[in-house]
Amino acid sequence: MSAYRIFRFTLLALGSAALLGGCATPPPADDEEAVAEYKEADDPIEPTNRAFYVVNDSLDTYILRPAAQAYRYAVPQLARKVVHNVLSNFGSPVLLTADMLQGKPRRAGDAAMRFVINSTIGVAGIFDVADRLGYPTHDNDFGITLASWGVPEGPFLFLPILGPTNPRDAAGFGADIAVDPFTWIGAGATVSTLGWTKTGANAVDSRERVLDPVDQIKKTALDPYATFRSLYRQHRQSEIAAVRDDKGTTIPVWFPQPATVPATSPNSQAAAKAAKAGSLNEGK
Repeated sequence: MSAYRIFRFTLLALGSAALLGGCATPPPADDEEAVAEYKEADDPIEPTNRAFYVVNDSLDTYILRPAAQAYRYAVPQLARKVVHNVLSNFGSPVLLTADMLQGKPRRAGDAAMRFVINSTIGVAGIFDVADRLGYPTHDNDFGITLASWGVPEGPFLFLPILGPTNPRDAAGFGADIAVDPFTWIGAGATVSTLGWTKTGANAVDSRERVLDPVDQIKKTALDPYATFRSLYRQHRQSEIAAVRDDKGTTIPVWFPQPATVPATSPNSQAAAKAAKAGSLNEGK
């Protein structure tokens, strides 16, 4: 197994290690307001999560944010759009597989057609021709697939490098890695280099796209950690709701379905994407 693949699978092991860390002390049972807030946060290892947030914030401040700023300054917007298109096209196999496992033929058809059209007419994904032909893009991954099957999300986690997540999404991230062609096609220095390049480019591209909202949150939020925690959940709930609300399809239910989550506003969704900035979770 290449160093690139070992690194990505190691990220999952860090998630398990986080569960062994310090736990937040539940409030007294007679303090109903505090108990309700504690349950709503669902962050039983908050001290460990906050420690990882500080680590990630330092990495972002000194490495990822400056790289994203330099990328925005040096690369014209049109060229950045081309890079984003190519990276999105690389993610099509994961997207298509998740759509199929969710029993979503229309979304799967869109994903398949987008990959074929953009890989050919769109010149390896450089141009998003499929969108102009009526095949719009959409978000999906195996974390959303597990949620569609009724798997509960579990407690909130903030993992090194990966950023905000939960046990369900962390498991889904592992499945995303397994399906990603860069994980199992070929071997050797060339494949490793391509894998590292793709991961790095995804991280910088994702971070550049949320430079302004993340800066705003860090400047104005009284508790940025709690804000990112809330926004991450809103964003994921919105993505899951979009899958469940897709009409004319059947979702394979393996677990009891949780209550339907209300959709968030477009502004909340845009801000919520900032909660994942600086993490490799967006660069599958």
